[in-house]
Amino acid sequence: MKKVCVTSLVIVTMIVFGLGNLWAAEELALLTWKGYAPQSLVDKFQQETGITVKVTFSNNEEMIAKLRATRGAGFDLAQPSQDRIASVQEKYQIYQPMDLSKVETGQIIEPMLEAVKQNTMVGGQPHAVPFCWGTSGLVVNRKFAPSAGDYSDLLNAFYNGRVSYRLKRPTLIALAFAMGENPFAKYSDAMAYQALMEKVEQAMVAGKPFVKNYWTNGDALLQSMRSDEVYIAMAWDGAGWKLHAENPNIDFVAPRSGALGWIDTFAIPAKAKNVDAAYKWINFMLKPENAALFTNAEKYGTASKDAGQYLDADVRGNFERSFPMSAIANIKWYPPVPAKLEEIEGKILDKVKAAQ
Repeated sequence: MKKVCVTSLVIVTMIVFGLGNLWAAEELALLTWKGYAPQSLVDKFQQETGITVKVTFSNNEEMIAKLRATRGAGFDLAQPSQDRIASVQEKYQIYQPMDLSKVETGQIIEPMLEAVKQNTMVGGQPHAVPFCWGTSGLVVNRKFAPSAGDYSDLLNAFYNGRVSYRLKRPTLIALAFAMGENPFAKYSDAMAYQALMEKVEQAMVAGKPFVKNYWTNGDALLQSMRSDEVYIAMAWDGAGWKLHAENPNIDFVAPRSGALGWIDTFAIPAKAKNVDAAYKWINFMLKPENAALFTNAEKYGTASKDAGQYLDADVRGNFERSFPMSAIANIKWYPPVPAKLEEIEGKILDKVKAAQ
């Protein structure tokens, strides 16, 4: 009887300690985009750190709404776009400043790090670091447009009837850069921005006869380039690379005046419970071999500067052709846009559309 009691006591003790370990297990609550936390990397991170990753998929609007509702609680790490942080932080204080001493910044592409630091600066402190990025620029059929290399070619009579782009704000911004202007530098001066947009409007109206169509459907654009109806278009890098895999004559080209780029980031919510785990995940995901696994799957570039050596050959080829380091350094990263400027842009686009 005594042996049974001792054995039972040992079993109960083991169960209690086992449950205690479960209760004490570390957890990282991650609020991110679908595809940004591949299961293979989640498993690898847990094996290396013992930290369980709880993933909630979201988008920019939902991230803001969730963190506003809790005043920055409920998640340890979020991944908003870099142009959706500063203005939100100024209004709602849902993030905390980034402690760059805890980030392995040496493995991050410097121009991207600097862009995100500047565009997320609130109270003199950055509130994010970069994770992944993508761009829009030119998709060109070199068989028919061998010398096309900047947005100004979208208005070039040489490509009469073989041009396509969207009637959206990125086109206005792109053409402004191609004119030698810096539209982002005029964001703080609505009158100067209005004048610049009117200049772009005049150029677009003058070049309207050269446009085959203003595309609204990505699949339709791809088909028009496959069939040689369109020789040059403004579109995303992924679209150009997809077409290149089918036809080597077609490819994405980073324009001379700079591709337009978005960056999704890592930002730590104001009331994160496990900040140390957040920094561990950031450094883990920006490790070159881990960043490459993400890029191979999703085809987005990351801010990990040495990830290229681990990429699949076809994926690495895309980046090497379109984005040598000089082209990356020349990317024009979208800063936060004041709402009043979008109204100006909308009216300009309406005028271009209505022009005969």
